[in-house]
Amino acid sequence: MLAKINSSAISGINAYTVKVEADVSLGLPAFNIVGLPDTAVSESKERVRSAIKNSGFEFPNKRITINLSPANIKKEGPAFDLPIALGILASTSQIKLNRLQTYLALGELSLDGELQPVKGILPIAIHLQKQSFKNFIFPRQNLKEAALVENINLYPAVSLKETVEVLNQESPLAFQGEKINFIKNTPHFSLDFQEVKGQTQAKRALMIAAAGGHNILMIGPPGSGKTMLAKRVPTILPEMSKEEALEATKLYSICGLLTQDNTLITERPFRAPHHNASAAGLIGGGSVPKPGEISLAHLGVLFLDELPEFSREVLEVLRQPLEDEKITISRARASLSYPASFMLIAAMNPCSCGFFSDPARECSCTMAQIKKYFKKISGPLLDRIDIQIEVPRLKPEELIHYQNNETSLEMRLKVIKARKIQEERFKDKKIYSNAKMNHRDLRQFCQINKESQSLLQSAIKQLGLSARAYDRILKLARTIADLNQNNEIETIDIAEAIQYRSLDRNFY
Repeated sequence: MLAKINSSAISGINAYTVKVEADVSLGLPAFNIVGLPDTAVSESKERVRSAIKNSGFEFPNKRITINLSPANIKKEGPAFDLPIALGILASTSQIKLNRLQTYLALGELSLDGELQPVKGILPIAIHLQKQSFKNFIFPRQNLKEAALVENINLYPAVSLKETVEVLNQESPLAFQGEKINFIKNTPHFSLDFQEVKGQTQAKRALMIAAAGGHNILMIGPPGSGKTMLAKRVPTILPEMSKEEALEATKLYSICGLLTQDNTLITERPFRAPHHNASAAGLIGGGSVPKPGEISLAHLGVLFLDELPEFSREVLEVLRQPLEDEKITISRARASLSYPASFMLIAAMNPCSCGFFSDPARECSCTMAQIKKYFKKISGPLLDRIDIQIEVPRLKPEELIHYQNNETSLEMRLKVIKARKIQEERFKDKKIYSNAKMNHRDLRQFCQINKESQSLLQSAIKQLGLSARAYDRILKLARTIADLNQNNEIETIDIAEAIQYRSLDRNFY
């Protein structure tokens, strides 16, 4: 007898339907799975056999063939255990066949028939929302994640036996608990910019970066507060919308990074990979492709501390996603794309020893060594960083005396006001911040007067700016004007934007 049930798998960040067909027929006992299964899927034969027997059902001593369709796409992971088991039980009349195809099922089985949680429940639930059938059977441990999606019938189960009982009911009762809502509350962060002493210029630069979605590089000696400043940037970024929260959560769901206490990403991500990270770890990929750090930082912040310590190969892979806001991973059988719209914050010492231009410590590096150190960062990558700011060592009086610094909330309100101006400006476009403007947008929204044009022309000659750097200065000036609540870009805005290109002048 032939039985069919729906399951699902992930391709990139989206899910697709997998038809699981189970045929149990007369012949020599065998158990075959076709449809490009990987090792984890092939090993499900032993898990399914034991789970069926230990759950009190009969495992057929016949020829069993399982087909996973579409057969030209490789199937990975243990999530097909449950639909395979259900297909076998339906083929042997231990489950009613009439409604089986109206369900989508997935879950990993233990040998005793218990269901184990699986990755990627959220994108699969979102995919099911678009299908004609709306019934979803999955492990109970994944309930909070699936409950994020509306208009589908949820049937969380703890075991194979419980799943069969649900399917054999004439009118099974779906999960009736409350869906997780998206009520916006004022976020409470454990960090605050008020705790950072001094560094007024660096705070100003970070607020500009947050307001326009610009990339920023901080250069300063050890202990000047670069990391401390970077970790507080999420506290001044705007709240995530419902759509943004779901998009970020999908990526964490695919990577299995969601927990029972944190099933929805509502705060903008902050990812800080170590400088020994590989290119695959940063951009994604691997033998089983999955999102990398730049995708996990999507809609948030990617912080690269000790930037020159990253390998040149790793840093160069950032160039394309910084422009395209996505990363494409090509393999022999498929090409996968992951979103990568993030704000890059990088930090570095001014030289190998860390004390170049430090008034308190003598630098032991030669000028040639200093230039070699900076050359670890390529010109094309630096071109894509809008703001380059020096973070000097704090003066003794700044360390000792407490100052009533601007709080993260106060900075955040300014950022939100600037973002609302941009939201209105780009309401008919598919962008949300000044950093995302293209050449046509620059011509439309970044008109400058003759005095500003003259200033920019001088800067291009003195700093040797590229066309990309010129565009980024205009975008940065537009953000500075927005923070000042000005419709027009003033000469003072252009001047401030130019001063953030210090590396162009000093080392490139």
